[in-house]
Amino acid sequence: MDNRNRVFDCNILYLPVIQNKAGNITPVQNNIEVPFDIKRVYYLYDVPGGGERGGHAHKNLQQIVIAASGSFDITLDDGTNKKTVSLNRPYMGLQIRPGIWRDISNFSSGAICLVLASELYTETDYIRDYNSFLDYKRL
Repeated sequence: MDNRNRVFDCNILYLPVIQNKAGNITPVQNNIEVPFDIKRVYYLYDVPGGGERGGHAHKNLQQIVIAASGSFDITLDDGTNKKTVSLNRPYMGLQIRPGIWRDISNFSSGAICLVLASELYTETDYIRDYNSFLDYKRL
């Protein structure tokens, strides 16, 4: 549990791009490009243009969020400060640390939001109510 993280602890990671005339590839490896062991991968797609997702925080899980296709905005909130990051390149990943509320919005048509997670899914790790999140940050 880490409720001390701030939005300023969440930064863009620039992933390597290997260029080829047939197209580009970006490798993602545990503890090399990503600063943790990836235990779960999932992606959001078919979100209606302008749609929203997220609206929660995690107690322990950290993530790298990548716009694999298209674009979207992520608003981070630490209970005191807010920061919005626009993702629109498949070689840029936003590292979201534990204890940060996130809202994902402004999906472009056809956007794919790829998430690399440090933990397996555990419902008890989620904080889904914003007032409960604020209480958690005050602990």
